[in-house]
Parts: sequence; structure tokens; C-alpha cells
Amino acid sequence: MLLYKNFTPLVSVILPTYNRKNYLERSVISVINQDMNDWELIIVDDGGNDDSFEFVKSVQNDHDNIKYVRHSNRKLPLTMNTGIQISYGKYMAFLGDDDEFKSNHLSLRTKFMETYTELDLLYGGVEIVGNPYVKDKNDLTKQIHISECALGGTFFGKREAFLRLKGFNNVKYSEDSELLERAKEFLNVQEVSWETYIYYRDTPNSICTTITD
Repeated sequence: MLLYKNFTPLVSVILPTYNRKNYLERSVISVINQDMNDWELIIVDDGGNDDSFEFVKSVQNDHDNIKYVRHSNRKLPLTMNTGIQISYGKYMAFLGDDDEFKSNHLSLRTKFMETYTELDLLYGGVEIVGNPYVKDKNDLTKQIHISECALGGTFFGKREAFLRLKGFNNVKYSEDSELLERAKEFLNVQEVSWETYIYYRDTPNSICTTITD
């Protein structure tokens, strides 16, 4: 079955968003500027009340592989799961609505997975902009370096692997590390070091900053 007029996407990029119009353009443009073209971008609006869709609509005019869906506010884990369910690619990638990909982010990971076909999930490889410390999920009174964390934006894996995991669990904080822990129990997981995901820590109201007990 063909979902798009001219191609079948190899990679589905899931971009959850909530009232981040001022940052969303940076994220979306970074996908458009990838050095590979066989992707679809799925923007899932978690019930925001800004006019993010006005920007998305403007780029959809030239990129019919960009989808936009909106649902009532369900928080980040379930928003990402919505994207997974409606995705069509062989592989899945994730992008924060205030972060961005370097131009070779998708191609490096796709080539690696196509070469080492026994792998199910990759993670790692991040360039940090701003404060490199976040709250420890095991003790929110403490700070740990991001290098010690699992950052969901760096996840890249087979769609079937995320379906087997039944997506992200609806936990209060660090749903990405919780998924990775489950994945390591029965999937073939590998860390990579290519710093092609740019993680911005200076965004107001980010969950890593505002989370409390």
C-alpha cells in the first residue's frame, strides 16, 4: 500500500509538541534539511492552544510527507505513542520540539541499521547546548550529567521493536530511560557516539527543569 504519492518512507520521525511555536520551526527545518529524503515527519500536537499549525501548514504546502495530528492533552509518553501508531516507516526516530537534527542524523543511523540488521534499537550521540546537568530520575534532589542518561531524542530503531515494547509507558519523568531499560531485557540494543542530535537545555518550562517530587 502506498501512503504517499511518490515514495514509501524508510524512516518515521515523531515530533511531539505542546505550545512551542517559537521553537518548532527550528526542529521541523532540521528534518527537512536531512541529507536523505525517504522520511516522513509526524508532528503530534498534545492539545496546545497556540497557532503551531499555522507554521506546519505553511511547510506542508511543499512537503507532503509532513503529517500533523492533534489530540487532547495526554502528556509526552502517550503523545509519542500516537505518533508510533500512525507511522509508516521501517525505522523510527524522535525529535523534541525545541531540539534539532544535524543534517546527517538520519542517514548515519539508517546506514548502520541496514548494515547490522540484527540490531533493534540505537541510542546516544548528543550535542548539548546549555546546562549539561538534569535531575536524577532516582533522586530528584540530585543532578546528573546528561551523558549518564538515556535521551529519547537519540533513539533510532525498528518500528516493530517499539511496537513490541508497546511504546512509552506513562511515567511522570524519564519515560525514555524506562523504555530503554525494558528494551535491553529482550532486544538487541547498541549505544552510538555520533553527536548529531542537538539538545537545547535553555528552553523555558522544560520538564527536566520543572519536574518536582
